[in-house]
Amino acid sequence: MLNVGQMNEGVVLDHIEAGKSMSIYKYLKLDQMDCCVAIIKNAHSNKMGKKDIIKVECPIDELDLNVLGFIDHRITVNIIKDGSIVEKKELKLPKKLTNIIRCKNPRCITSIEQELDHVFFLADEEKEVYRCMYCEEKYRSSRKK
Repeated sequence: MLNVGQMNEGVVLDHIEAGKSMSIYKYLKLDQMDCCVAIIKNAHSNKMGKKDIIKVECPIDELDLNVLGFIDHRITVNIIKDGSIVEKKELKLPKKLTNIIRCKNPRCITSIEQELDHVFFLADEEKEVYRCMYCEEKYRSSRKK
């Protein structure tokens, strides 16, 4: 059995769909942070069969949880202080995403102006549809068909 030690302060991301932990690592920019990170892939789960877990030892305000809500709003976020869980955060689909997804419309201003931010807003929460702020190009989550 694998044993990853207890941490004093940080965040535990649990119930991540198996195989998604490395994309979350990239989206959270954990490679650019100076903190301790433990990634557990394909852990046994009664609820999900297999799951991934990420433990990040850093203050919560250093992480952008909006991107987690976009990747999978069913991820469990446990806030750790003094070695204990002090809060469980519920994720929601973010209303606005900046530079997380890219507009694929070749006529969009973001295709011409390279330094312009790619900004999407949540157009339909139920269907998980986002639209480009500039051209209204639709981006639909791969989880909802």
